[in-house]
Amino acid sequence: MKKPSLRSLLALLGVATVTIGLSAEASAQATLAQIKARGALNCQVGPSTPGFYSLAADGTWSGMDVDICRGLAAAIFDDPKKVQYQSVTSAVRFTALANGESDVLSRTTTWTAVRDTQLGLEFAGVNFYDGQGFMVPKASNIKSAKELNGATVCVLTGTTTELNLADYFRANNMTFKPVTNENINVLVETYLSGGCDAYTNDKSSLASRRSSLAKPDDHMLLPETISKEPLGPVVRHGDANWGDIVRWTLFGMIEAEELGVTSANVAEMTKSANPNIRRLLGVEGNIGEGMGLPKDFMVRVLRHVGNYAESYERSVGVKTPVNIPRDGSLNALWSKGGILYPMPFR
Repeated sequence: MKKPSLRSLLALLGVATVTIGLSAEASAQATLAQIKARGALNCQVGPSTPGFYSLAADGTWSGMDVDICRGLAAAIFDDPKKVQYQSVTSAVRFTALANGESDVLSRTTTWTAVRDTQLGLEFAGVNFYDGQGFMVPKASNIKSAKELNGATVCVLTGTTTELNLADYFRANNMTFKPVTNENINVLVETYLSGGCDAYTNDKSSLASRRSSLAKPDDHMLLPETISKEPLGPVVRHGDANWGDIVRWTLFGMIEAEELGVTSANVAEMTKSANPNIRRLLGVEGNIGEGMGLPKDFMVRVLRHVGNYAESYERSVGVKTPVNIPRDGSLNALWSKGGILYPMPFR
């Protein structure tokens, strides 16, 4: 029997590699089809946190990150209720997404280089620009983070928060004793019982937790912001189409605010002569169809969930207990002094 030449072996190896690659790609590209077959989106959030993912007594979820889930369900099914929520701790969130337990992670997660390149995951955008801070009892008379030298600090383990805390104290030649736990509710109870001098987290999370305390006025956020925390939804790496759907649903909610399209006027806006509005709402072009969605997928999202401003104001705005002012913040539109900037629908 004639032995195959080196050229033949390399050719066979190349065919095998391509076949394996195509098989993996086909498997990865199945997310949207799996969601449709299942009849619901599996969306991962965290332990109930007012303003971002809050669980009501009747079992319903609400909040800014929940609205991403609801928007995706609306885009796919024209029904924002077709979501199965999975509440997990920070320590296991990435594993739960990577192994396929959830389709998307939407729970105040910071976009970092390591998370985006080494965990088999991909960030689809930013829905909230944040930064880490500290909460202390007012009775402590601590007015600045620079006064925390030698303090005990409650911090979530397995998070960028824990790393930023160490960096901040090291950079300022200060010492501290960490009090760690993977359950945010345990940490808050530890803080309230005097088990630590300060509690650190993203400032939005601190404001959320403070709003839910029995005596919120007994606690204050210190003025320092010690990190950059761009928060946004995450998907598994390898399914470009599903990543596009999550990304452009988020961009669409921001674009709708910029163009003045709301849940109340979206039906009327489909008659607009503005080409930007017509493309956003699928009256012109085939952006939705290019992702395997209806042309009017953003009409569905806006009708059921609303634009970015509507989500923000009902979740964490100044008329809510969380009370995070948007005017003049990074989370204002780029045209109003912030850095919220949707990519063009064209």
